[in-house]
Amino acid sequence: MKILVAGELNPDLILQGYEIFPTPGKEILVDDLNLTMGSASAICAMGLARLGNRVSFLAKVGKDPWGEFCTGILKEGGIDTSRVIRDENLKTGLTVSVSAPGKDRALVTYLGAISELEGGDITDEVLSGFDHLHISSFFLQRKLRRDVRSVFALARRLGLSTSLDPGYDPSERWENDLVEILPEVHVFFPNEVELSAITGEQQPAEALRKLSNGRTLTVAKLGGNGCMAFDGGEIVEVPAIPVKPIDTTGAGDSFNAGFIHAWLRKFSLRDAMRFASVCGGLSTQGVGGTSAQATEGQVRTYLNSSTGSFT
Repeated sequence: MKILVAGELNPDLILQGYEIFPTPGKEILVDDLNLTMGSASAICAMGLARLGNRVSFLAKVGKDPWGEFCTGILKEGGIDTSRVIRDENLKTGLTVSVSAPGKDRALVTYLGAISELEGGDITDEVLSGFDHLHISSFFLQRKLRRDVRSVFALARRLGLSTSLDPGYDPSERWENDLVEILPEVHVFFPNEVELSAITGEQQPAEALRKLSNGRTLTVAKLGGNGCMAFDGGEIVEVPAIPVKPIDTTGAGDSFNAGFIHAWLRKFSLRDAMRFASVCGGLSTQGVGGTSAQATEGQVRTYLNSSTGSFT
């Protein structure tokens, strides 16, 4: 499969191993730090490439060391970066992740070039030859957000399937434009917090029913509670795999990659969710979003050893 991922591209500075979470006016110590490639879009792209897909990446970065760092990692991962736009008038964005094993994480992001990709950068010519278009970080990509419905509509007309991960809304306004574009999206990947905020429903099953529009498959990522989807009037649930996380950075993006990979290959919904759950779980066994991403063989080996069979 040939997949285009259009999104943000930035490094993550990961501060790992806190005992007390930082609060204003105080200083804490952490056990370790790592500089890795971050951004939800890029982590998903790396996961898709690791699973054996042909992946191209479209983004804007600055002509600076951060942009060169991230582009270089994508290339090393086998991803085509010829569509990455380097702009000397922009600074590449940066995310600081504060995390600890077994605890949640917090992110602080400088947007920079993250918010500068536009719908006009995703033309018929750019989409030509691809089977699937994935976009992440709807709320962070401020300029693309204005045009994303028309981009997805164009992709549909050209015969591409599409997927969207909303990411968190830093403004916490959760405006209706996201729900309004969903009829143009084939697969939607909110996590539990995002799903609740978008729908106003606390229970994932009720939220999924509320989002149902007859066209979009919504697959909700529920962390340690696995994942859930609403299909044909029925709720489908798959548990998370039993792992002790080292770092949860990018686990949802690796889940997305696993689901897209399986869904494009016509797996049943439940099997695609199982495949994605393993991708997300195994990705937490290394620091950063990409260091422990699974190959298809590793996912199948895990599933076969834990269930006895896999289609």
